[in-house]
Amino acid sequence: FANHLLYHFPHTPNEPLRKDYNRFPWVDDPVGLRAWQKGRTGFPIVDAGMQQLWKTGWMHNRVRMIVASFLVKDLRITWLEGARWFWDTLVDADLAANTLGWQWAAGCGADAAPYFRIFNPTSQQLKFDPQEEYINHWVVRDDTYPEPIVDHAEARKQALSALKQVTGK
Repeated sequence: FANHLLYHFPHTPNEPLRKDYNRFPWVDDPVGLRAWQKGRTGFPIVDAGMQQLWKTGWMHNRVRMIVASFLVKDLRITWLEGARWFWDTLVDADLAANTLGWQWAAGCGADAAPYFRIFNPTSQQLKFDPQEEYINHWVVRDDTYPEPIVDHAEARKQALSALKQVTGK
């Protein structure tokens, strides 16, 4: 499916399939982007995924969805930054799948997750790593561990408000 889309819509690695998302008000936040890349967001499940990615070049699909949602919805950093980072760090990187996955997370691709579906990193952690085994394997939470770089509830409100600029709803 992803290869089919890339073949018929060769612009998608650089532009959203859904053209209305060209108007989306992404945030230019190099500090937030770097915190996400380094696994220093203050959200343990996000940080564990990003640490695993950096150290092994791989992460489970559920964690890919969590970290992608965090980047594009909590931080409102363009999916293009996430796609570039995954392309550079994943050992199983595939242009078509990477593009489709990131557009799915951002809500701007074919068969995309609705933009209003915003993963809550805390509830995802409780659901998928309640004993924190995964987190404790990848993240050291000592005196240097950061406080959360965003308030998820506020970030969610801002993301939904930004969506209205695209949809008018």
